[in-house]
Amino acid sequence: MSARMPVVFVSHGAPDALLKAPDAVDCWREIGRQIPQPSAILVVSGHWEAQRPTVSSSAMPDTLHDFSGFSPELHRIQYPAPGAPALAGRVVALLSAAGMAADRDPRRGLDHGAWVPLSAMVPEADVPVTQLSLVHHASAAAHFALGQALAPLREEGVLILASGAITHNFGWLDWHAKTETIVPQARLFTDWVADRLAVQDVPAMLDYRSAPHGAEAHPTEEHFLPLFVALGAAGGDPPQRYQPRFAYGGLAMDAYLWRDGQGDPTEQQ
Repeated sequence: MSARMPVVFVSHGAPDALLKAPDAVDCWREIGRQIPQPSAILVVSGHWEAQRPTVSSSAMPDTLHDFSGFSPELHRIQYPAPGAPALAGRVVALLSAAGMAADRDPRRGLDHGAWVPLSAMVPEADVPVTQLSLVHHASAAAHFALGQALAPLREEGVLILASGAITHNFGWLDWHAKTETIVPQARLFTDWVADRLAVQDVPAMLDYRSAPHGAEAHPTEEHFLPLFVALGAAGGDPPQRYQPRFAYGGLAMDAYLWRDGQGDPTEQQ
């Protein structure tokens, strides 16, 4: 291919984002329009961790409704994209070449961190998709290195989609919010992330827990780690920030798109 595929990070929000976060859904649709047609999609979601990198080799991955307490309508949604076993093999080869032993899981389906944003980005579900796990207890730096190892996929027509959250503190959420009041700490940390990404300050990002409200924003790290995979794969390309409205007062829904040295740093609302 003449140009590398982009890298995308989305904050996938609560499982009901497709039903209750129209700004985010519109954002995902717009990102889908901005990217070239990929040959396959590799998703790294905050909802799958393993002891070492594990990639799904399922030929027909199930739509996993890995949540409870939400609308039955949400449980009826299916995302019947074909799997990408060949891509799974390529991922294992790239990670092995980088000194990272990796496994395959022939049964793993697509969790809601994958199919929720993909339902808007690629609504036809006609692009092969597979998922790669995070590594349990591994650092932000280790996930950045994981992304660097996967960067060659961009030259092969593969879209790398990292799906997590810019903020993920349940104590900040008001599930019954009727106004758009935003938790100040969530706003401050979200803007700090945007500022550091805009100048590609990787060391500061890797030390995000020392940033204002960084540790509060992520009592556990799994929803922030996909961002580091994206940042590693981006390889210095400039980011484009999208800013859908916060969900439930404290859940930032920011998304980022990195494009082959040609990204427009203009913020999208």
